[in-house]
Amino acid sequence: MINKSSKIYVAGHRGLVGSAIWNNLMQRGYTNLVGRTHEELDLLDGAAVRAFFDEEKPDAVVLAAAHVGGIMANLQYRADFIWQNLQIQQNVIGESWRHGVKKLLFLGSTCIYPREAPQPMPEDSLLTSPLEYTNEPYAIAKIAGLKLCESFNLQYGTNYIAVMPTNLYGPNDNFHLENSHVLPAMIRKIHLAKCLNEGDWEAVCRDLERRPLTQKTDSKDEILAALAHYGITPDAVTLWGTGTPLREFLWSEEMADASVHVLLNVDFSDTYGENLNADGINEVRNCHINVGTGKEISIRDLAQLIQKEVGFRGEIRWDSSKPDGTLRKLTDVSKLHRLGWHHKIEIDEGVHRLYQWYLNA
Repeated sequence: MINKSSKIYVAGHRGLVGSAIWNNLMQRGYTNLVGRTHEELDLLDGAAVRAFFDEEKPDAVVLAAAHVGGIMANLQYRADFIWQNLQIQQNVIGESWRHGVKKLLFLGSTCIYPREAPQPMPEDSLLTSPLEYTNEPYAIAKIAGLKLCESFNLQYGTNYIAVMPTNLYGPNDNFHLENSHVLPAMIRKIHLAKCLNEGDWEAVCRDLERRPLTQKTDSKDEILAALAHYGITPDAVTLWGTGTPLREFLWSEEMADASVHVLLNVDFSDTYGENLNADGINEVRNCHINVGTGKEISIRDLAQLIQKEVGFRGEIRWDSSKPDGTLRKLTDVSKLHRLGWHHKIEIDEGVHRLYQWYLNA
């Protein structure tokens, strides 16, 4: 049982979801929280993780730390995505068990589901057919993480629960033009194009100063060339793919609220039912919980929504030579609803909130 005095370790407490979970717990009066930055604790270092658990002895753990990125990063750094995530999970979940942690919440991703999964995707569609190639290494790592939780529960009677969030966006998002996810990347690209379109060079420089590019940007020509490399010009923004894929988006602070709800109110025994096989063995599978809105929007419509919010008067173009990724990824959230949580923030309100946050961050 987690109470207000329980010590809760939030791994990844500076990230998009981890910071939101930290704030949500604080607002609920759970103030005995522990966090470490990557510089303070490298979760890839098993000895360091063990020493941390030896010292802090947390009662509960939220594993929100992960190596994440968009399509381009997943394609280029396949080894990093599987190896680093497996290592983080092995270290944190393993030490949680060794140190008698009472409750653990593991955050995965809905990319665990097959490319051709039924829509909306129920938890039971896991491992029923091949994964999407572009993010297969990351997906396999996350599947291993949820199975690690499931297996510890079954063998050792622990209470580790895995939640699988849909695409997240919100405060503290990553707006890097190469390795961010689709929604924050589009916001930044369209914002920069608007600044160029309006001749607001000061705003462009201010943006690049806050969030530097990897390319050389010492002169105006270099900046324009770097932005053009990412499809950003005064008259148009070029985005990857065809714009036809459908995506579901959840505000990160709502993901945090759902996560804390599960952490405080849901036990492993609540996540599965009886499934007897021919030998009379109860097959306990797919105990993870989808977290999302159950609603979707096309990437093209999302771009138009962002364009309207930002006020960019140029054109949105699509580079169909680039991959679209999975064509549809809608979660079945009936288990989450049954466990007592529903979303409230719709995509238009969320885009408005995130753009305002971006301008003021």
